[in-house]
Formats: sequence, C-alpha cells, structure tokens
Amino acid sequence: MDLLQHLALGFSVAFTPENLAYALLGCILGTLIGVLPGIGPVPTIAMLLPLTYILPPTAGLIMLAGIYYGAQYGGSTTAILVALPGETSAVVTVLDGHQMAKNGRAGAALAIAAMGSFFAGCFATLLLAAFAPPLAEVAFKFGPAEYFSLMVLGLVGAVVLASGSLPKAICMILLGLLLGMVGTDVNSGVARFDFGIPELQDGIDFAVVAMGVFGLAEIMNNLAQKENRVDITDKIGALYPNRQELREAAPACIRGTLLGSALGILPGGGAVLSSFASYTLEKKISKQPHRFGKGHPAGLAGPESANNAAAQTSFIPLLTLGIPGNAVMALMVGAMTIHNIQPGPQVMSSHPELFWGLIASMWIGNLMLVILNLPLIGLWVKLLKVPYRVLFPAIVLFCTIGVYSLNYNVFDIYIMAIFGVIGYLWSKLKCEGAPLLLGLVLGPMMEENFRRALLLSRGEFSTFVTRPLSMSLLILAAALVVLVALPSIRKKREETFVEEE
Repeated sequence: MDLLQHLALGFSVAFTPENLAYALLGCILGTLIGVLPGIGPVPTIAMLLPLTYILPPTAGLIMLAGIYYGAQYGGSTTAILVALPGETSAVVTVLDGHQMAKNGRAGAALAIAAMGSFFAGCFATLLLAAFAPPLAEVAFKFGPAEYFSLMVLGLVGAVVLASGSLPKAICMILLGLLLGMVGTDVNSGVARFDFGIPELQDGIDFAVVAMGVFGLAEIMNNLAQKENRVDITDKIGALYPNRQELREAAPACIRGTLLGSALGILPGGGAVLSSFASYTLEKKISKQPHRFGKGHPAGLAGPESANNAAAQTSFIPLLTLGIPGNAVMALMVGAMTIHNIQPGPQVMSSHPELFWGLIASMWIGNLMLVILNLPLIGLWVKLLKVPYRVLFPAIVLFCTIGVYSLNYNVFDIYIMAIFGVIGYLWSKLKCEGAPLLLGLVLGPMMEENFRRALLLSRGEFSTFVTRPLSMSLLILAAALVVLVALPSIRKKREETFVEEE
C-alpha cells in the first residue's frame, strides 16, 4: 500500500505542466544527441548542468534523466538506418538492425527497437520503484566505515567493468581521486595542492572537468577524423513487424530486459556492457547462430532492451546509496548537490516529491519516446545530413557559457580548455575519462567518510574490518580484484571490451 501511495505522489508531481514540459524537453534532446554521432549524453548533460541552477530540483533531474535514457532510444535510429551508432551502446544494434534495413525491413527494425526499449524501460523503472525503498532502509544502517568500503567497492567495480586497458583505468581512477583532493581541507581549513592559485582553493569543479574531458575533447576527436557521410535511404517501409519477427524478438526482449536490469546496477557496467552481453547471450543460446549479423530480430531486440533497462536501473545505487555507477550518474550527483541535496537514502524521506516524481517521470518519458521516435524518424535522419563542422561551434559556445555561468569566473574556462586538450591526448592513448570523473566525484566523499570513521574509532584502522558489513564489502572488492587477475577472466575481459573498440 505504501508503494501505491508513493507512486500516486510521484505521478501527481510528474504530471504537472512544468515537469511534463521538462520531461518532453529531455526526451527530445536525448533522442537528438543519440541520433547525432559524436555527441553523447555525458557532454550534453555536462553542458546543461548549469541550467539546473535556475530550475527547481525535480524539474532539473527529470530533464537530465530524460536526456540519458532518451539517448539510448535515439542511438538505435541511425544505427539501423545508416550503420552509424549515435550512442556507444548502439554499436551492437548495427550488426542485425542495419542488415534488416538492407533487407527492406527498416520499419520493422525500428519498431522492434522502440517496443523493446519501451518494455525494458517500463520494467526497469518498476524494479527501481520496488527495490529502492528496502535498499534505502538497509543504507540507513551504514556508518562512515560502511560508506567508505562501499565506495571502494564501487571504484573497484568501475575499474573491472571499464572498457579498455585495466592498468589505464586504475591510473584514471587514481588521478580522479588526486584531483578531488585539490582545495581547502574541510577539517583543518588548510588549502591543499592549490599551487598558490586562489581560484583552486574551492577545488576543481567536476562539471568543468566533465565539459573539458567529454565535451571539448570529443569535438577535437571528431574534427580530427575525416567526415564520412553515407547515403541515407528514405525507404523505411511498414512500421509493423510480421508474426515471425515478433515471435523471435519477444523472448530476446525479455531476456535482454532481465540481463540489462541486473547489469545496470553494477558500477561501470551500464548500457554498453549490457548490450554486448545480451548479444553474446542471444547468439550462444540460439539454434540458428549463423543468422546473427544477417538481420536476425533477436540480435536487435535483445541488446536494445538490455541497454534501456540498464539506463534505468543505474539510478538505483545513486538514489538509494548515493553512489554514482557511471559518468552520467556522477553528473546527476552534481545536479543534486547544486541544490544542496545529498544523494543517498535520506533523499527518499527528506525529498519524497523529488524521488518519486523522478521515478514516475521515467514511465511518462518512455511513453513520450515511443510517440516521438517512430513518427519523427524522417526528421531525425535529415539531421544526419548536417555537417559536423556546422555543429561544433554551437557545442563550444554552449560549453563556454555553461562553464562561465557556474561561478562567473573566466578561470573555469581556462581549466575546461586545459582538460579538453588533456582529454584529447587521453583518447589518443586509449584512456577512458569516465573512471576519472567517478574518482573525482567519489574522492572527497571517500576521504570524508574515511576520516570520520577513524575519528569515531579513535584512530583504529581495524574499524573497517571489525564491522561486519564494512568487512563484507571490502572482501567483495578484494574478490573482484582477484577474479579479474585470473588469466582466463582477464582474457575474456579483453575479448569483450578491448577488441570492441
């Protein structure tokens, strides 16, 4: 009964004209950035983060969430029609989705992707609504030691599940933790690592770093590559899958939804890992594996359902424990702290309208995306004909205005430019920016809980292993490290991630 009352509160909040408008805006922007290659949800949310200063907290988070899961929808449109995945998680969609389009079944492929995404999004949001309250109750039992151990587990998980080289991911996490130490020590009031620069005494704003590493660096990457536009077919065909396609897609959709819902909760996993894992699963259990890569509906429905389910369930650790599982969730933490809202279990009790309004808006947003995507396919595809050299000045302008509006300080623009150049160099060295952002966000929180735990235990480091829950989390983190060090696991990880790049 409590759940129904909470959902009633959520829908009463989400159905206000203002919040519906921001949900629609988020869905449209999300679909747009999903369609356009080279513009992802992370730089877009980073650019729009300053906008949340002037928005009510609930409206701002609803819009940012709509951008995130809207990008999962939009990425499939161009992946199917022109073999250009607008989002990383849509890379797998190209394999069978584009082949269906080449076989004259583009409309059916788009419909399967949309229906799978809608089903997965609704189911995953239901899981979020059902499991968030009990998880939040458990989180209330956490002390500083448990929170520190949980963050250690989150960072270890982010490293293990990050794509690319494991040593490079570890280095990026550590660098993020070090950057998080810049600024004034909250306990002693002493400025640390500021190099005598007054602007660094308040620390490095993670939104500035995110805009540089993800926004400007992405622009440099795209401009460095030769623009390769493919011919876009206007022959979409009927938007209705036939019975055979539905019969093959439906079980894959259910399996992808369940798999994506589980993997989305893991730190660092998210939509990309879920889509690849779903495709691998479907191919392994299929009686006709030779059909995959040639236009098999199951090879499209499974990954599309998995990446959308993962996008929704990645909110679970953020809203219940205050731990961001990926770069987008780290930016959501920033959006909440802008409004002096501490992410974690207390959000449910202190800001119930925000928590349940956000969950209700996800159902509404998924419905909006189905309505938006299929009728507007022609419009989205026409956007692909816009040269990137026309788009990038606008992106640079948004980044600059956004960074300046954070503190009205030109110094932040310089910092963004520096991290833009550094981020471009990192991309050439195949170093991911997401682990760095997680380290930067979690670093100050880890330090605060670490020092608080030691103060409460009078300097006894054993407090982290004598408290059962804290010890269990640390053992789990150590087990992940040992597992990934095993030769067979390491080889499988490299096959899954490194070769996909």
